[in-house]
Amino acid sequence: MTRRPGAAVLAGGALLTLLGPGVAAAQGGEAFPREVSGGYASWSTAGTELADRGVSVDVTAPATRGAADRAWFPATGGGTDPESGDADVELAGSARLSGAAGPLTLGALRLELREGTGTLRARTAVGTEARELPLADVTPGAGAPTVRTGGVTWTGLKAALTDEGARLLSEWSGSRFTEGDSLGLLDVTVGTGSADAAPAPPTQPDATSGPSAPPPAPVPAPENQQAVRAEPAASVAHPALTAGAEQTVTGTGFEPGDLVLVAVDDDTRHQTVADEEGRISQTFPVYATADQGAHTVELSTVTGERGAVTRFEVQPAAE
Repeated sequence: MTRRPGAAVLAGGALLTLLGPGVAAAQGGEAFPREVSGGYASWSTAGTELADRGVSVDVTAPATRGAADRAWFPATGGGTDPESGDADVELAGSARLSGAAGPLTLGALRLELREGTGTLRARTAVGTEARELPLADVTPGAGAPTVRTGGVTWTGLKAALTDEGARLLSEWSGSRFTEGDSLGLLDVTVGTGSADAAPAPPTQPDATSGPSAPPPAPVPAPENQQAVRAEPAASVAHPALTAGAEQTVTGTGFEPGDLVLVAVDDDTRHQTVADEEGRISQTFPVYATADQGAHTVELSTVTGERGAVTRFEVQPAAE
């Protein structure tokens, strides 16, 4: 489909590349001596500026939400150097901020720790623009990392907005966030490949657990959980139409609350949020300059993990 002059365009392939996981490496590009083999990060936002500005925090699977403004994110990759305490940890799931301006999804969360300081990075989409940014600066707590045979634990890591993070939240919410505003505390435990693997994040965190308390054992998922989970699907209201008409795409099989990007012929035009049943619906114009023939509509989550594609035909106008 011919794109609008001056429209903000982001190709679907480039978007998925941007929102996909990165590759962990130590400073200088060298690989870490230990690979991350599971684990979790807990993020507590209690007492931060988010609540003062009417912003609540939820998560999308496989992350889980606990009590007392705490969320748990599985560690799915990266590396660490137990001797120095350096690490680069990829976290699964997304943080979903909600406020008067609607949702803002922060995906592909990644914690980088270098020489006693660090950065919490995230990827998101504002309008049709996808961004990767250092969301927060991270400083260590009172204690050094705890190193054991099977893993490493950091407790009481303090997260504070970077200048870029503050501008993102200000632009999204309409409220004024500033560099240094608190985003809460992070506790991180990762495995390092031995038999004593790090624990998985809990599915039902204990409301009485303190910031550094170990989480309870996770509740095992049913064996057929993946089999019953529907994959996203997409369809259009009009399989064929003429240029200048309106088209509607619907999607199913998303997670409730997923932020879904809608790209028409690789032109990301809209974003919408899946309802409580995992469905979305978005209407868009078929431009009068659209070429005759087949056109694609791609639905994808902001993290690029789930999506679906459908097609429609543009036919010549009846004479």
